[in-house]
Amino acid sequence: QVQLVESGGGLVQAGGSLRLSCAASGLTFSEYTMGWFRQAPGKEREFVATITWSGGGTYGADFVKGRFTISRDNGENTVYLQMNTLKPEDTAVYYCAAKKGGSRSSWSPTYDYWGQGTQVTVSS
Repeated sequence: QVQLVESGGGLVQAGGSLRLSCAASGLTFSEYTMGWFRQAPGKEREFVATITWSGGGTYGADFVKGRFTISRDNGENTVYLQMNTLKPEDTAVYYCAAKKGGSRSSWSPTYDYWGQGTQVTVSS
């Protein structure tokens, strides 16, 4: 049974930082591209960042450029999202997702497994 468990969310002031973690189990982690998505109240789920199985290829949405960094530790079966210079508009539930294969993707239907999400709230 595949499980993706996010952690690290919380309440932070604008300009602050958070590091999200997603621990994977029940799959061969190194065979999966991993992604982070988010969903704000009343909005559709949107792509945040993705990282290929080796960690050598990353891609992020325009709004994360220079602020968020995705990384992974295949030995720990964990993917991370370091979020700096947070803004109130970053408030959302953040989800990690796993996609079989090596190609990175920003399209949520291509992902096979999803976590339950972790809430990030940024106060102004």
